[in-house]
This record gives sequence, structure tokens and C-alpha cells, in this order.
Amino acid sequence: MRYAYAITAALLAGGASATMVLQQPVGAQVAQNAPGQIQATAPRPGAPLSFADLASKLQPAVVNISTTQRVQVQNQNPFAGTPFGDLFGRFGQGQGGGDGQPITREATSLGSGFIISADGYVVTNNHVISGGAQGRGVVSSVVDSITVTLPDRSEFKARVVGRDPFSDLALLKIESKKALPFVQFGDSTRTRVGDWVVAIGNPFGLGGTVTAGIVSALHRTIGLGGAYDRYIQTDASINQGNSGGPMFDLEGNVIGINTAIFSPTGGNVGIGFAIPAEQARPVIEQLKGGGRVKRGYLGVGIQPMTEDIASGLGLPKDRGEIVSRVEPGEAAARAGIRQGDVIIKVNNREVTPDETLSYIVANTPIGTRMPIELVREGKRMTLTAVVGERPPEDQLAAGGEDGDQGSATPAPSAQSTRQSIGLGLQALTPDVARQLGVAATVRGVVVAQIDPNSDAAAEGIQRGDIILSINQRPVASVADAAAAVEAARKAGRGTALLFIQRGNGTPRYIGVKINTGN
Repeated sequence: MRYAYAITAALLAGGASATMVLQQPVGAQVAQNAPGQIQATAPRPGAPLSFADLASKLQPAVVNISTTQRVQVQNQNPFAGTPFGDLFGRFGQGQGGGDGQPITREATSLGSGFIISADGYVVTNNHVISGGAQGRGVVSSVVDSITVTLPDRSEFKARVVGRDPFSDLALLKIESKKALPFVQFGDSTRTRVGDWVVAIGNPFGLGGTVTAGIVSALHRTIGLGGAYDRYIQTDASINQGNSGGPMFDLEGNVIGINTAIFSPTGGNVGIGFAIPAEQARPVIEQLKGGGRVKRGYLGVGIQPMTEDIASGLGLPKDRGEIVSRVEPGEAAARAGIRQGDVIIKVNNREVTPDETLSYIVANTPIGTRMPIELVREGKRMTLTAVVGERPPEDQLAAGGEDGDQGSATPAPSAQSTRQSIGLGLQALTPDVARQLGVAATVRGVVVAQIDPNSDAAAEGIQRGDIILSINQRPVASVADAAAAVEAARKAGRGTALLFIQRGNGTPRYIGVKINTGN
């Protein structure tokens, strides 16, 4: 099967860039895209007359990556784990039945990569070399072998030097008796919207395919969250099998690693995403050094400043991020940061949708003392934090949400909140806490009724949710909640900012419109 990594309607592909050298050349070898090796493709200004010279110089360093996997599938569908698995599973054509135990089959996947040193280091996406066979009936898959095929059809078994699932990057090594053609990372920070780019890879297993387009957007987020949800967007045609391949500028620099496409249909629709070289380069350098990737860490849970949340705080939207959780003993807690603080500037860099707190902190050296400017209860202040080291991802897995809704009924005094924000509330007594499965130490009020026509219902609030605070004021009773909403209404705010916990899940801020007609 040809490998594709899905993000909702997106399939993963790749990108990288090239002025900063990651490798130590062997002997007198020169990178295929080294200065002076690439001739200008066309007079400036104007579109290139041809990409032929550029492509011929760069193609030798772009490789096909294939994996062999052991896939466990349900044995009632003999085609599970193959390209026909979904087809026959959909029409109920599975055969066999047996005892229903999974059986093991062999499957393959295809992707792209590029050589970054004459001695055989190869960059690709982590998802290209990870066990991930997809299809109806697939139980699990494990990669047995990785093969790197060069454009001259020579094949090499590859070993994994290191991988980093957080950034979706991996570094492989192949052994060759002769020096290999290679390319270098460039400076993607100089990339502009509208610049020409060229992608080379192996879409659908068609080796050495060259496509061209322009940079459509920078710092694009695609819903993954975290420090690496920051991509170069392009309309250069990228499809299944392009994952892990390089994106070049007209100087031949690798400015991105093709990683994803947005596709409602599964084919290219002109929206592709590449990991910028500025992000990929330090990760690859650390993997090449034999160590795990180290990132900065504050120890906070954060949410973006949506319009509703910003309105509830009386702050502008799209500036800053609100702290929903502070991890005890970590850098943020030691610096005095609290739940409910709005962080607006870190290390003298404004926090925005393009420059998120996660991105800034993760890319700040561990041990750095950095100023953090925040807003607390309407007042600006600056604290200083010492950046810690981000723990392994499995230690950071968030707790799941509990669907228990309880059986509380609203108190008569909750009439005002039903009218103002569409929620009937109930005190969180020890008995109710036990019904909801939360600790007796939790303080707040419980949602007992929801007006189905209210904004609160549209925002997904459910019966049994616990409101811990409103407009950053703790609410220990229904009267506290009513007073907080009324204070917001009198202050002219159109939104109440609710801090809500569901079961034992992580609390979140939700902005709910206030009915000002009451």
C-alpha cells in the first residue's frame, strides 16, 4: 500500500529547506544544491522558463522509501490490510470466519526522503517509517524492514538513526561504498508568500516526480496543536507517497519537508503543507548526534484567545493565550504563573496565533531565564521563568474526559443563570461529587439544566459539567455564579468566561454569550 498519514480530511506528505549545512561532507564532495551548483532558472522578474536544470541537479538526492510490515488483521476479511480491504469489507464479501482471531499478513508502504550527506544520512517523515497500515479489519502493524531506493534504482537497507514523533521527523542511515549525491537545508525564514517552490518525491510510487507551484501561506496551522503545527502551505502538487520528500526554492535550497495535504477526496486539490526547514534542521541535528530531541517546557496547559474568551476577559482576541492548568513544581509554577493568567509576551516575543506559546517555549534553550508578560485580573505584570526540559510525550498524555452527567436538579435560586446564560445550576455537594466521580475537594457548581436554544448548548456544555469559575472568579455556590454573571452584564461584557471541568478531565475555558435582554 502507498503510505498516507491522515489528519481529518488531510493526507500527510512533507517539506524542508537548505542554506544551513547539517552534514559533514565526505572528502571533497559537494552538495547538489551548494552555492554555484545551481544556475538561475530564468531571468528576474518573471516566471521560470523551465525547471529542467534545477530538477536534473536535485533529483539524484531524492529517494524512494519503502517499508515491509507485519500486519495483524481480522481473519473474516481475507483482503484486510491490502488495497482491497475496504472494498470487500464494505460489501460484506469477507470469507472465512474461523475463530475470529487476528491473522498476520505482510504489507508494504511507500514514501519519500532525501539524502543530506555523502555518507548516507536520509531525512524523511516519521510516519513514513512507522507501522501504520490502514484499512478495515487492521488490528496492528509492525515495520520489519526499510528500503531506500535511489533514482538510479540502486537499493539499500536502512537503519533508523532516530525518530521524533512530536515533529513527525526521522533520520535514516544507508551504507554505500561510494559517495552519494546529497542536498542541504536552507533558510526557510526568508521564504515569502508567492515564491516559487519545487517538490520532488514519489507520489503513488511514481519515482522521481517533479511538481512546481508557489508558497500559498506561511505559519499555517492544521489543527494538530503544539510547537510544530506551523507549516508552509503550497499549491505545488503533493499526493500520497510525497510524504518525507523535499520542497526546494529556486536556488535549490531545501526549505520544507512535504508532510500533508488537505483533501476532501484523497487527491490533490492544491493545498499542501511542508515542515519548514527552520523547524526541521535542529531536530535532525539532535537525532544525528545520537540523542533524543530536547525542548523547552513551562508546564502549563493553554488555550488560544478565541473571540468568546477574549470578550469574557475584556481583552482583544488573537493576542495571548490563557492558562488553563499549571503543573505543580514545573517552571511556570516556580515563576508564580497561575491558572487564569493570560500570557501575552514571552522572551520579548508577542504570543499570537502564528507565534504560539508552545512554539516559542519549545524552541527556547533549556535553562534560559526569560521574562513572561501576562494579564492577571485586568492588571499587567511581568514574571521571570527558567525554561525546563519537556518530559517524554507519553508522560504528557492528557487525561480523558468522563461522560458521567450525574443526576443533579437545579436549585430554585438558579433561575437568573437560566435566563442569562441558559444554564440551570446546582450546588456541588459531596453526594453529587460521588455521582460524577470527582474528588470531594473539587469546588464549583454543577450544570443541571441547559436551554437547548442557548449559546451554552451550542458551545457543547453538558449536564454534569462542573463550573469552577466565572470570569476568573471562583464559584462555590449558585449565588456566586449568578453574581459573577450579573457583574459581567453590568460591566457591559457580552460574554461570560466559564472554566469548566467534565469528570476528571482537564478543565477548559468556554465563553458563553450573556442574554442582555433580562
